[in-house]
Amino acid sequence: MVRLKEKYRKEVVPAMMERFKYKNIMQVPKLEKVVVNMGVSDAISTAKSLDNAVNDMVSITGQRPVITKAKKSIAAFKLRQGVSIGCKVTLRGHKMYIFLDKLFNIVLPRIRDFRGLSPKSFDGRGNFAMGLKEQIIFPEIEYDKVDKVRGMDIIVVTTANSDEEASQFLKFLGCPIKES
Repeated sequence: MVRLKEKYRKEVVPAMMERFKYKNIMQVPKLEKVVVNMGVSDAISTAKSLDNAVNDMVSITGQRPVITKAKKSIAAFKLRQGVSIGCKVTLRGHKMYIFLDKLFNIVLPRIRDFRGLSPKSFDGRGNFAMGLKEQIIFPEIEYDKVDKVRGMDIIVVTTANSDEEASQFLKFLGCPIKES
């Protein structure tokens, strides 16, 4: 069993039931999915950069990403509708827990001058969004083989009803969110 899922069952569920006075174990928030998105602006001019981003995403998440395409043409950016401009992965189940465990315990502590994630990053419905400025903080990425440093967005979708519940839930899981 995945370490984070075991922690959820043995530690997080009882702590959340005590903290929020849930009557039923099914009221405790769960992780639904994690979406990892990487925009590749270089893909407009160089198709090879999108391939490199896809390879980085595969090694980081362990799952093949979906290529995202531009919805509208934007003349200022020399962008045409339908051109590939990024990639995204939706993680669920086993891979989601492995990715979050790695993110909370290995990747985030490697960020220089890291003091915790912003508590303002919740959307009002219990979902948490964060951005990373570089993919090279992941241990799977070899620094010598990186053509360009790219950032990524990570969205953690939970079944929590409020930001307070989601914040406490992610803190119990081990997410380093700053106190507000």
